[in-house]
Amino acid sequence: MCGRFAFTDTEKFYERFDVKNKIDLKPRYNIAPGQDVPVVLRGEENEARLMKWGFIPHWAKDPKIGYKMINARSETVREKPSFAKSLVTHRCLVPANGFYEWEKSGAEKIPYFITLKGEPLFGLACLYDVWRNEQGKDIFSFTILTTPANRLVARIHDRMPVIIKKPQESLWLDKKMTDGEKLVKILEPYDAGAMQAYEVSKEVNKASYDSKNLIKPVAGKKMMQADLPF
Repeated sequence: MCGRFAFTDTEKFYERFDVKNKIDLKPRYNIAPGQDVPVVLRGEENEARLMKWGFIPHWAKDPKIGYKMINARSETVREKPSFAKSLVTHRCLVPANGFYEWEKSGAEKIPYFITLKGEPLFGLACLYDVWRNEQGKDIFSFTILTTPANRLVARIHDRMPVIIKKPQESLWLDKKMTDGEKLVKILEPYDAGAMQAYEVSKEVNKASYDSKNLIKPVAGKKMMQADLPF
């Protein structure tokens, strides 16, 4: 799954994703479910807006369902009533500099921060929907798509978020693309050799704690890479 991530490179966001409008951005080091997050979607052109992390289907009676739908499996997304329509009509990208995952070590869970080599800002594949509350306000919310882990992330956890390769971002955001079969083919594990991971502070376990110290490597620990022993 993907339960926490960081978006810190706000100055490069607009150029990186070719976004034309401006929204209020600040570095975030510990983004958690239920929070409002910047996403990229396409209208006439790429645009940014804030959405709540935790997918609330438009037909939902209780918005709390969103906390159970922070992730969606890419392998079954076409079959799930909650997500099938959004795959065709409501796709977006969530900007990230890295994501966290936890390795089980006995009774302990060790947090790691996972990033791309030489590409500090990338897009996670997401689906969104629009739910209207009792006051008539539209609530935009999203889920992060996940895939089986590549050989690097598999050392830590068996799932990972789908990172859309930069050349495929335009296709993912293209509203004219409605072929679900073609879309799911790009929801693959990212190349393990292009990624790295390192152990970070357990302070990340506190959703209320948001500091750049969270993405600093724990002193004395090795950088984990797919082509190096660990």
